[in-house]
Amino acid sequence: MDRRFQLDTSPVAHPDAVLQGDTWRITVLAEGLVRLEWAADGRFEDRASVLALHRDLPVPEFTVTETPQVLEVTTERFRLVYDRGPFSPSGLSLQVRGNISSYHSVWRFGEPAGDLGGTARTLDMADGRLPLGPGVVSRWGVAELDDSASLLLDDDGWVAPRDGSRIDVYVFAYGRDHQAALDAFYSLSGRQPVLPRWALGNWWSRYKAYTADEYLALLDRFDEERLPFSVAVLDMDWHPVASVDPVHGSGWTGYSWNRELFPDPRAFLAEVHRRGYRVTLNVHPADGVRAFEDAYADLCRALGRNPDSGSPIAFDVTDPDFMTAYFDVLHRRLEDDGVDFWWVDWQSGPFSRVTGIDPLWVLNHFHFLDSARDGGRPLTFSRYAGPGSHRYPVGFSGDSLITWASLDFQAEFTATASNIGYGWWSHDIGGHLFGVRDDELALRWFQLGVFSPILRLHSSSNPFLVKEPWNFGAETAAAMGDALRLRHRLVPYLHSMNHRAATEGIPLVRPMYYLDGWAPEAYSVPNQFEFGSELVVAPITSPRDPVTLRGSVRAWLPPGTWADLLTGLVYDGGRELVLHRDDRSVPALVKAGGIVPLAAEDDLRADRNPERFEVVVVPGADGAFVLVEDDGTGSSTETIPTVRTPLVWDQSAGTLTIGPAEGATGAVPPTRTWTVTLLGADDQTGRRSVTVADAPVDAAVTVAFEPGLQPRTSAVRERLLDLVDRAQHPYEDKSAMWAVLESELPPAAQLGALQAQGVTGALLSAVTELLTARA
Repeated sequence: MDRRFQLDTSPVAHPDAVLQGDTWRITVLAEGLVRLEWAADGRFEDRASVLALHRDLPVPEFTVTETPQVLEVTTERFRLVYDRGPFSPSGLSLQVRGNISSYHSVWRFGEPAGDLGGTARTLDMADGRLPLGPGVVSRWGVAELDDSASLLLDDDGWVAPRDGSRIDVYVFAYGRDHQAALDAFYSLSGRQPVLPRWALGNWWSRYKAYTADEYLALLDRFDEERLPFSVAVLDMDWHPVASVDPVHGSGWTGYSWNRELFPDPRAFLAEVHRRGYRVTLNVHPADGVRAFEDAYADLCRALGRNPDSGSPIAFDVTDPDFMTAYFDVLHRRLEDDGVDFWWVDWQSGPFSRVTGIDPLWVLNHFHFLDSARDGGRPLTFSRYAGPGSHRYPVGFSGDSLITWASLDFQAEFTATASNIGYGWWSHDIGGHLFGVRDDELALRWFQLGVFSPILRLHSSSNPFLVKEPWNFGAETAAAMGDALRLRHRLVPYLHSMNHRAATEGIPLVRPMYYLDGWAPEAYSVPNQFEFGSELVVAPITSPRDPVTLRGSVRAWLPPGTWADLLTGLVYDGGRELVLHRDDRSVPALVKAGGIVPLAAEDDLRADRNPERFEVVVVPGADGAFVLVEDDGTGSSTETIPTVRTPLVWDQSAGTLTIGPAEGATGAVPPTRTWTVTLLGADDQTGRRSVTVADAPVDAAVTVAFEPGLQPRTSAVRERLLDLVDRAQHPYEDKSAMWAVLESELPPAAQLGALQAQGVTGALLSAVTELLTARA
């Protein structure tokens, strides 16, 4: 294979890390990571696998104790006991060291590891929860990845299946230090790459046979409505579908432009690019290349075949020559037209001509590497193909059903994927097919999308199944527009987290138990997640209450003070609570000392670094954030020119200091306008802002407020009044409620009085939230 298809690997472990017998081999890769191999013929595998690229890791400290009966290996994190026989539950066990129940913390070969789950290949047709593959973190401290059947990578870059006769298992024993387990996984398997900045904006996708003029008119309408997007997706109708002669089979697969819809593809794509979009085309490669394709003759010649025969060229991921021509002939022609990256929509299972070679993994691997061939920022868009897939973002989670159960599971599904290092899922926001029209469901899905790794709207070819906000009622449309604009405002923050994920191995979205693995509450809120270093999000994924007209979610806040980025509500943490929100927002909480850099409301292009910012700060503790930007070039963390702007909040002084910027400052505007907003620092509005215009990026800017400010909830009375006023509740009962809430009774007494009046359910819960907010 060409050099562009070869990964840099270091698959052979240091000899000092290896213990070996005639039929077994144990490799201590890290203080909490061990590889266990059994081979009846005594031949062990030293090639890289799709999971394990790097086994030549620093050798940890460990001790070996041998008796005639057993071999013991002990590190700071685990104790392994092995009887030197065929692997079995009684003969091979590992116990994590630390304050975890000894019953639960023992892993025995062949027994379930009890991990917290990873992710799944697809959400196609899943109406709610579905089984997840393995991850590397466990509440009980030990997790296992079985690598016995995975693909291997030869030195020349090609793939090889295993014969199934050997056992090859990796055991992660990190107790409840979940990030340490993930760090070990990335050391073994490689880290996530840096995505292009524009991929973090909104994606427009719809299964519809657009003409070029219709698509451009749609983009114009987005601009008129102030709805920002950065990626234009063309589903399968970019190529002929219905017009394909049945003698060739179906039109599901295609590599030629549909000239009836796109008479001048290059001009169309150039115009889409002029509007600031990148373009991806959907491709279903399973049916191969038929004689009607524009590239058929060139592909035949590249493969040494006679184009006059008209014989179809089968899609064959097991043939290196075909795969090279697949990229260099089929895809390069379309990329020369202006296609930026590919949506690989493989729906044909894990089977190929060679047993053990999964076409999906081969497609993901080689598409991603090919997209970086000229030193560009690589990107592809496809389904998950098992451990190691985190190296090939972005993930396409499949055709989501339009149900509340589907929305509800997506939040947990996205967070849990971090347990297998998979940080860049893209879901069909709003759902793809079936279901019934439910404007509230669609809106809540938009809002989850804002706080998802990728926000991509999508729907099926049904003419009534639409995602354009103007097709909904005025209030819903306005809230959808707010969500889409907020996503683009978040891009500076997201891109900083994008770099952090690649350099530090911390995914954008992590379950709450990564914040505190010892807190039982952290495991009880699967839909709540950390969203980068500064935010904790608790999306609303169930219908609103008919009395309060608000959605709600049960949440857990770690100790500290927390302020809602969107509503300004401030809470004391260290507790569980129920959060209520109207249709305009979902809980997105920032801890005291948190700093969230946002693009200004009038500077929302995701394909360039902004000139104008709003930096939101929650006072109450010291804080720091590094804004990371780049110029879009470079394919790896070693080659990307970055600009780093430090943002530092000094609580005792009441100052925020910005910059100066460091690094490749030519990638950003020479001057910038900074608006600094303190959240929870004003009695009426909850926000206090100061703007510094046209500040040189190579100079520091300091904005001063009062020293020692503490965040608090503004306008509690007005919030209570709005809640009671909008409640679908008897008028006389509301009047009695308000008399209690206007009284001088302390909050606990007010709640008792309301209960005595018979106020219950979501209405009492919503009042409780406000009365116990930090005021």
